[in-house]
Amino acid sequence: MTMLDHVVVNTLRNMDAAFRCFAALGFTLTPRGHHSLGSINHLMMTNGAYLELVGVPEQGLQRQEVLDSPYGLNGLVFRSANVDVDFARLTKAGLPAQIPNSFSRPVEINGETRDARFRTVRFPLDTFPGGRVYFCEHLTPELVWRDEWMSHPNGFRAIDRFVIESPSAEAVARRYATACASVFELTERGWVVPIEGADIRIVEADKASFKTVELVFDGLDDIACRAAALDGVIWQWISASREAMLTIPHLALNLTCRSNR
Repeated sequence: MTMLDHVVVNTLRNMDAAFRCFAALGFTLTPRGHHSLGSINHLMMTNGAYLELVGVPEQGLQRQEVLDSPYGLNGLVFRSANVDVDFARLTKAGLPAQIPNSFSRPVEINGETRDARFRTVRFPLDTFPGGRVYFCEHLTPELVWRDEWMSHPNGFRAIDRFVIESPSAEAVARRYATACASVFELTERGWVVPIEGADIRIVEADKASFKTVELVFDGLDDIACRAAALDGVIWQWISASREAMLTIPHLALNLTCRSNR
C-alpha cells in the first residue's frame, strides 16, 4: 500500500506572506529552498509526511507547472521507493503516468552546501482534477528529515487525512485506489481510500477541488491562541478542544486541525 509523502500548498508569488503566517501560527519552517526546476519552498516536517509551501521566485526561471496549478492546497504526493518501478506499475494499470524526471535543491548543513535530490513520476493535470498528484522518490532523505526541523512550538505532529471534492466521487476514488495500490469503500462521510498512515476521502460536490488536509497536533490550545491573535486568519471550533477548521483566506486555504489527546 502506498504511503503519503507530503502535501503541497501553492503560494505562487506570495511566499513571503505565507512564510510569515505559518511561522506566526507556531510552525517550524525549513530555510527557503530553490529547486533546479525554478520553484522555491519551505517545509514543515514530521517524522512521516510533511507540509510544503511552494511558489516561484521573483526573478529567473519560474516553474510553469506551479504557475499553471491552483492557488492554495494543490498537491498530494505519494512516497516512492523506486519511481521506475512505480512508473511501470502505473502505466500497466492504465494511468497516464509521465516519464520519471529528476530535480534537486541545495541545502546548507553545518556550513556545508549539499544537494537534496529527488525523482518523480507525475500525471497530466486533468488526471486527478483539483490539483497535482505525483510520486516522489527521495534520493537523499537525510537532507530532508532532520532533527532540528521536527519540533514545532504549536505541537504539529502528523498529517493523516486529505479531503477531495468531486462531481464524480466514486470514479475518482477508484482512480486513487488504482494509483495507490489500495481499495476504496463508501462510508457515511464519502468514499475513502486508505493509504499507509493516512487516508484519502472523496466527497460528492459540484466542482473538483482539494478541499482540506487534516493536521494532527499535541493539543490545540497553542495554535488556537496564535490564530486568535493573527489578523486575516479564522479559527472555528468543530469539536470543543478536539477539532477545528483553520481558514487562511489570503492563501485560499482550509486546514482541519485535530488534537491527538
